[in-house]
Amino acid sequence: MKLITFIDHNGNKKAGWLNGEHVYDMELVSKGELPDNVLNFIKYHSVCLPIAQKLANEAEPTYLISEVTLTAPLPNPPSVRDFMAFELHVLNARKRTGRKVPEEWYEIPAFYFSNHLVLSGHEEKVERPAGCMALDYELELACIIGKEGKNIKAEEAEDYIFGYTIFNDWSARDFQQKEMKIGLGPAKGKDFATSIGPVIVTKDEMEQYRDDNRLDLTMTAKVNGNLLSQGNAKNMYYSFGQMIERASAGVTLYPGDIIGSGTVGTGCLLELGPEEHRWLEPGDTVEMEIAGIGKLKNQIV
Repeated sequence: MKLITFIDHNGNKKAGWLNGEHVYDMELVSKGELPDNVLNFIKYHSVCLPIAQKLANEAEPTYLISEVTLTAPLPNPPSVRDFMAFELHVLNARKRTGRKVPEEWYEIPAFYFSNHLVLSGHEEKVERPAGCMALDYELELACIIGKEGKNIKAEEAEDYIFGYTIFNDWSARDFQQKEMKIGLGPAKGKDFATSIGPVIVTKDEMEQYRDDNRLDLTMTAKVNGNLLSQGNAKNMYYSFGQMIERASAGVTLYPGDIIGSGTVGTGCLLELGPEEHRWLEPGDTVEMEIAGIGKLKNQIV
């Protein structure tokens, strides 16, 4: 099932699912049995998901996709953690900045907390921060936590994943570079925008891509229609299970928490360098695609 949050023709924010070109308003088609927001659907998915799956085969669609406006499929997550799980990205980025990969990177999956209140969705415009001259995209996969848990073991983590989405960790590289030299951050280099979507695909639909404890998913990013980044989620050095184990150590994870994978190898302009493409500017369009999920497209303003 592909969950969405959308704005209807009356300007109301609604929750539902997408089937091809058809949009289903979950609260409406269920006559109030299902909630009016995706976060509550995730919190109570053990009850909600079977109802929605039954209705998906019986209910009439509410809208066509062309009649609504998509937003971030989960606009109000409790938290957003972003990891750095791809070794090739780390190697490429460190080479560009003239630094060695620290030994500690191979010992623990590291993450930072991003701003969970600035999420945007498919075809929403993203504003370049004032003063930023080195705006970058980051092509990532994210999982959504489906149930509360603490001290979760990696081998048990699959039980805690609700679904997956595309995750674009927009980065102001000039801001970030100054902050990281101080020893804190990333903060203002990251907290202005994160794009997710266009949908959250439930875990059961992603099992067809299973490759041991990874997902075999082609990942691409284009700028203004030109293919710049290409990788695969199966090449993660750390699995989502390992990331969840690290994130939940001594801390409770909650339904709706977002866990970003970090950038796939070659998945950002920092890695590719100016010989491949300049930093992003207003008017540029970034389009990301991950197999099984779809396309996430945003324009810089």
